[in-house]
Amino acid sequence: MKTWFITGCSSGFGRHLAEEVLARGHQVVVTARNVNRCTPLVEGVGSRALVLPLDVTDHAQAGTAVAAAHEAFGGIDVLVNNAGIGYFGAVEESAEAEVRRMFEINVFGLCHLTRAVLPGMRARRTGTIVNFSTIGGLRSFPCLGYYNATKFAVEGLSEALWQEVEPLGLRVLIVEPGPFRTDWAGRSAEQTPPTDEIADYANTAGTQRAALRTNAGREPGDPRRAAAAIASTVEARNPPHRLLLGGTAYEMAMHKLDELRAEFTNWEPLTRSADFPVDDQSLIHL
Repeated sequence: MKTWFITGCSSGFGRHLAEEVLARGHQVVVTARNVNRCTPLVEGVGSRALVLPLDVTDHAQAGTAVAAAHEAFGGIDVLVNNAGIGYFGAVEESAEAEVRRMFEINVFGLCHLTRAVLPGMRARRTGTIVNFSTIGGLRSFPCLGYYNATKFAVEGLSEALWQEVEPLGLRVLIVEPGPFRTDWAGRSAEQTPPTDEIADYANTAGTQRAALRTNAGREPGDPRRAAAAIASTVEARNPPHRLLLGGTAYEMAMHKLDELRAEFTNWEPLTRSADFPVDDQSLIHL
């Protein structure tokens, strides 16, 4: 039996993952800004669940929650940084205050919780950190530039982190879902007010924004199946560093790889021309 600490459990992936992990017999620290919505999650599981209020941007509250988890269960085996929000708007249209708020939640909240949990994991030389990204952490889309930027940040941080902690016996998993029915594109995402929209972006950011709203609730991904996949991956003997979720994510990721390889290959001669000539004796070998 492991102890999981999951953020953003009031809805979406966090809620489904908490249900899945509890069903598998684990202990779960269920956190959310609105804990009242989490009550049905823990009915009938007794002392295996600890429900705590947590706004990931509140560093004091985060520290209190981690301390409470250690007191109740003796430590945290799996941290799931799931809490996050979206924002729809062209780069030029987007409201700076909303963008900064999204970075505070999606990036800095994740960073702070990770730093709070790492000392305990390092001391025990075991633990897994699961950071939620998205297919939008591998490729960008019009209307989602700043959201993509938060997820690219999560990807870069996580990739460095696993190189730092794997020698200590810890693991890092990046979860990269495609479109899922989690209400991410519904009430959970803010957007540029219509009065601030720029007509020149109507056919790019505007079209994408409309499609996201129209398709909300009709996405192909099943969050319950995704939760089961995540739990199984964490339990695997040799888990991947990145877990794509859903057929759309897989297809988009493969297309991105093909695009990168084609473009890099096409420009290879010019790329290599930026090095010192191989016979230059002043070349410093690192």
